[in-house]
Amino acid sequence: MKKLIVLLIMFLPLGVMAQEIKIAYVNVQEIFMAMPELSNIEKQLTEMNEKYTQELNVMRDEYQKKYSDYVAQQDSLTENIKLRRMQEIEDIRSRMENFLPIAQQDMQKKQEELYKPVQEKIQNAIKSVGEEKGYTYIIDPQVFLHIGNSAINATQFVRTKLGI
Repeated sequence: MKKLIVLLIMFLPLGVMAQEIKIAYVNVQEIFMAMPELSNIEKQLTEMNEKYTQELNVMRDEYQKKYSDYVAQQDSLTENIKLRRMQEIEDIRSRMENFLPIAQQDMQKKQEELYKPVQEKIQNAIKSVGEEKGYTYIIDPQVFLHIGNSAINATQFVRTKLGI
């Protein structure tokens, strides 16, 4: 019995290696850039960025106005008013500093939210083409540095599957 198990273990890898390995490659970046949804996504992200930029500009203008008013009037103000105005200026500066990382996080979340369905759609199309064509591996040439001459360019098959 042990001899039979050892014999099977020795010959099992040979059976696996005897199968034909079909390697294809897909330029995912090219497909991604050709997706029709991309223009709408970019538009939404641009609009969101513009809103955050406008909000930051409003805060910056408010800061500059209050600061210039303070500098112009500081000689005629009482100590209590000076302290209160300096605190207002400091509060605005602090809000601006806190605003930037929050805006960047929101932009990143929105970008991931918008790109995820497109990326999943591409991955599903790649998987479907791989199953239909019988490819053992489908790789992205931007990830791997060398692709042998026998590799098949499946980019057009995936583009066709996606209708682009």
